[in-house]
Amino acid sequence: MASYAEVLQYLSSLDYPAEKADVVREAEREGAPPDVLKALRALPPVDYANGTEVARSAGIEAAPEVGAAQRAEQARDKKHNRVSQHLRGI
Repeated sequence: MASYAEVLQYLSSLDYPAEKADVVREAEREGAPPDVLKALRALPPVDYANGTEVARSAGIEAAPEVGAAQRAEQARDKKHNRVSQHLRGI
């Protein structure tokens, strides 16, 4: 499966907003591997504002090292409810 970093790597020179066709074309031009192209070809046909939107729409986790239990615990944490996930441990 494609990783978040891989998807962003192959879309680094893409100008946003971009349509699905533009996203796929850019990844092909950059030589993306088959698993990345497969994920991008499965995207909904909408305009994307940035690479993060593309990765999320492709169902790729931004932080796959964070397990489901940890995500649930963070969701219940009312003290840090509006703090970005990567800052919650600080």
